[in-house]
Amino acid sequence: MQIATLLRSPAALVAASILIASGCSKDPGDGSPASAAAATTKGARPAGGSGTGAASPAGGDASGGPGARRATSIILAASDVKTVERGTIEAGVQISGDLKAIEEAVVRARLEGDLVGVYAREGDHVTQGQLLARFEDSEQESNRTSAVADREAAQSDLETAKWNADQSEELFKAGAIAERDLRTAQQTYAAARAKLAAADARVRATTSLLTDTRALAPTTGVVAKRNVENGEHVARGADMFTVVRSNVIELAAAVPARQAGEIRIGQRVHFAAGGRDLDGRVARISPTIDPTSRSITVYAQVPNADGTLMGNSFATGRIVSRTVDDAIVISSAALHQAQGNDKPFVYRLDASDALERAPVSVGIVDETQAIAEIVEGLNAGDRIVVGNVGTLGTGMKVTIAGEGEGPSGTRRVPGEAGREGTGTRRPGTPPGR
Repeated sequence: MQIATLLRSPAALVAASILIASGCSKDPGDGSPASAAAATTKGARPAGGSGTGAASPAGGDASGGPGARRATSIILAASDVKTVERGTIEAGVQISGDLKAIEEAVVRARLEGDLVGVYAREGDHVTQGQLLARFEDSEQESNRTSAVADREAAQSDLETAKWNADQSEELFKAGAIAERDLRTAQQTYAAARAKLAAADARVRATTSLLTDTRALAPTTGVVAKRNVENGEHVARGADMFTVVRSNVIELAAAVPARQAGEIRIGQRVHFAAGGRDLDGRVARISPTIDPTSRSITVYAQVPNADGTLMGNSFATGRIVSRTVDDAIVISSAALHQAQGNDKPFVYRLDASDALERAPVSVGIVDETQAIAEIVEGLNAGDRIVVGNVGTLGTGMKVTIAGEGEGPSGTRRVPGEAGREGTGTRRPGTPPGR
């Protein structure tokens, strides 16, 4: 009678239902849906597993503690598994800095005067010796004309003095004149030669002044700056034009002194500047070390015949000090460093698609391309895991997405045969529930 009364109470009925459900709802599976990126199944901890653990999707501790479950399989994308191949890798010294034109010449006024013509503007391509601007030159032209006339007169006087000296010498030998007359004729000839030399010097000076009235391009290149206008009065020494020769671009880079022994003239240099990849050569090396920065200056040149690479562009590059062909090359992202062990390792797939640790010896590391040379530990054709795919462990079974799919495209993971689509169904549970 008391039991019947208790069962009529609503609270008692709810408590009884909970007790019955808890006693009958045990299931060997965890029922959690598979992850789209990497799905794992749980079971007994594999022998020889990695000491690193991760929390299981069901909330258990994967560290191997009491009552914990250990992930034994994982699904990876095809891009997460790479086949080891042979290739070429380069060792180099990183450099950076601003690219400068190989030559930059400033055209300055060599005299004071008024400009009567300016014939070049910024961006114009000019050749060496091309006329850029012209000063008013009437005075210089007059002085040169006068100097030329004086030289012609001096030349005539020299010829007359020479004839007199020759005749006087013959007459002296014949005894027709005194020695004094011979010496006078010879002195007149020497004076005429001196006057001609002075006249020649004056012609050269006036010609130079006349040339200075014409501003010429000192090199073949492009006008970068124009600081004068037509009709302007220009002081002597004033900057008129800047002409740059940019068919070759040069980078002056500081290299640590400890790496100076790796640099040689003629070594290849890979550049990246202005959104372009370029190749150049080491042209010069400073013979001294900067005492402040403890570095040497290396000058690398890049051909720029089309002129598309602008001066003062920032560039990063690498001086190639050594090249290794037919090397085992892998992505740097595949390397792992074990705690308490200086030797790195990679996760390699064995014949049964289970993960194993493969200790490796690393040679050259190319940071720009994120690749590394493996000297020992891997062979061409080995399959390794690259990238950040979560916690991995020795003995994990790997399933690569896209391989072994069922007719409906459903991914079947070992040990989870009851999983359909993106959900799970407990044994004995009717479909749709």
